[in-house]
Amino acid sequence: MHAMLPVTRVFLIRHGATQLTAEGRFSGDVGVDLSEEGRWQAAQLGERLRHEEVAAVYASPLSRAVETARIVGGACRLSCETRDGLREISHGHWEGLTRAEVEARFADEYAAWEEDPFTFAPDGGESGVAVLARALPAIREIVMAHAGRRIVVVSHKATIRLLLSSLLGIDARGYRDRLDQAPACLNVLDFRDPVRVRLIGFNDTSHYASRVRTPQESLSKWWDTGGTPPRPRESTGGPPDAEPPRPAPAG
Repeated sequence: MHAMLPVTRVFLIRHGATQLTAEGRFSGDVGVDLSEEGRWQAAQLGERLRHEEVAAVYASPLSRAVETARIVGGACRLSCETRDGLREISHGHWEGLTRAEVEARFADEYAAWEEDPFTFAPDGGESGVAVLARALPAIREIVMAHAGRRIVVVSHKATIRLLLSSLLGIDARGYRDRLDQAPACLNVLDFRDPVRVRLIGFNDTSHYASRVRTPQESLSKWWDTGGTPPRPRESTGGPPDAEPPRPAPAG
């Protein structure tokens, strides 16, 4: 009889809010710092994880993820290491633009991306397939390096949704339609080994929000139009880091 393998728990976290998040702009593979609200969100999450006996903290090298990881890691008395595979999907020449601006300037590209964001990439950008090709090995390395421990991993909205789709056997072509990730949300994954995964918690923001949020045009046009798009598969919407503005928290 084989011995039971230890479970490795990964706290998979989206970075906190940024100014581009509030403005609904594509902010993929570009450097943008946390807003004051984002720092507050990260601090609340750090307090939540303070007593979880976290063994290591990893982050995407993009500044908003590194800052989130440092705030959370500080609460756990840990520094963070970066892994390039955890960075956000690149939108190429769409970066910094709103959805309306992209639709107006690059109509053909945007229509193709709506139809299949998993295999299509805008000029100079990445497809979902390309993101998984770097993100999955990064997660595997982290899990194998800390077997049986608890690990914090800070990444980004699209990257996390693609990882969850792949790890859980969900059709990744619909990752924008069916999965949301709020700023500074917590996902909890238990790994029996690098490929056997159980989802324990998803998109949890109870450390800073008293109610589950209602996204507004932040998932996909398929969702925003009530599931009745003109194409058989409409798979975009706001950018991966899009989030409707919310008032800055007190304190």
